[in-house]
Formats: sequence, structure tokens, C-alpha cells
Amino acid sequence: MTYALDHLTILSRSPEQAAAFYGFLLPRIGFTQKQPHIWANAAGLYIQFGKAKQGTGDYGRYAPGLNHFGLSAPSPDAVRALAAELEEAGIEARLQTFDPGITALFVPDPDGLRVEISYYPPGVPPVD
Repeated sequence: MTYALDHLTILSRSPEQAAAFYGFLLPRIGFTQKQPHIWANAAGLYIQFGKAKQGTGDYGRYAPGLNHFGLSAPSPDAVRALAAELEEAGIEARLQTFDPGITALFVPDPDGLRVEISYYPPGVPPVD
């Protein structure tokens, strides 16, 4: 039996900044807003947002907690097009390519949590 990821909960210091960032990014990668602070895609993955407790530390690449989340893209062109849209909107995004044919986009949210959007050629598993 396999278990599928069904939701992520992301807490931020500034719900307003997170709403602006994710409100721009998520519709471009197939998510729709279901309720205030809740988005979902056609595969049934839900992302809910909330406010972090005051006084909590920053995101750390190797700190406990959610490190990053990755979403697969339908093509390398889709990844490159999203990178261009984000850059045009003034959102930091790092586009990279890896063997064998992976095109990846790394985007930090306002609190530093990384969102990864990648194209993986057929037969290449989506693992770091």
C-alpha cells in the first residue's frame, strides 16, 4: 500500500506577504484557491497557510521542519516560462539544469521556505 501526500501546512510571519507570493505562484502551477488560506490542485494536494508564532526562528536549510517542497512540471519550457514570469514580477527564482535532462526552478518564499518546480524526463525519479 502506498500513501500519497495530501496536504502541506505553511506558517509564515507575514500572512500578507505569503498570500501575495503564493497568490502569484500557485495559480501558475495548477492550484486554485478553495477558501481563504487554502489552495488545491487537480491531484488533490492541498496547501493551507497560517501565521507562525511570534519569536520563532528563520527557515534553515538543514534545520528541523519542512526543508522544501517540490512540484513536477509538464515540460522544461513550462519551468523556463514560469522562471521568466517570476523574474518579471520581481520574485527571486533560480533556474538550473541537471543531468539527465532535469530543469529545476528554486524559489524562496518570503520566510525562506524553498519551493522547487522541476521537469523530470520520463524514467527519471523526482528525488534530490
